[in-house]
Amino acid sequence: MKKRPKYLDLMKIRLPLPGFVSILHRASGLLLYLFIPLLLVALQCSLRSEQGFDSLAGFFASPLAKLLLLGLSWAFFHHFCAGIRFLFLDIDRGVSLQAARASSKAVLAASLLLTLVAGVLIW
Repeated sequence: MKKRPKYLDLMKIRLPLPGFVSILHRASGLLLYLFIPLLLVALQCSLRSEQGFDSLAGFFASPLAKLLLLGLSWAFFHHFCAGIRFLFLDIDRGVSLQAARASSKAVLAASLLLTLVAGVLIW
């Protein structure tokens, strides 16, 4: 009988890439969910009056706000790309280990590339 460990050293456990993408999918979804009220208030402020739009445009011209938008862009693109990957996994496409690793790499690459494109447009 195999002897079970008495404790798990979490610093020595290495998460596989598909698991890492799954955790990032959940984190990006949470980030998007938490920022929905802020984005809706910003939209309402920009649509209410011309002065509101100008003040919001001034706020989003700051580097800190641009970094926030860049982070939200990454969260959106990663959540979108990983969601498509999980839809394919739900219909039993790409469930082999090699395909799962490849699709995980594709999700990370696509989300970073789309975030880079958005960053060029934002800045």
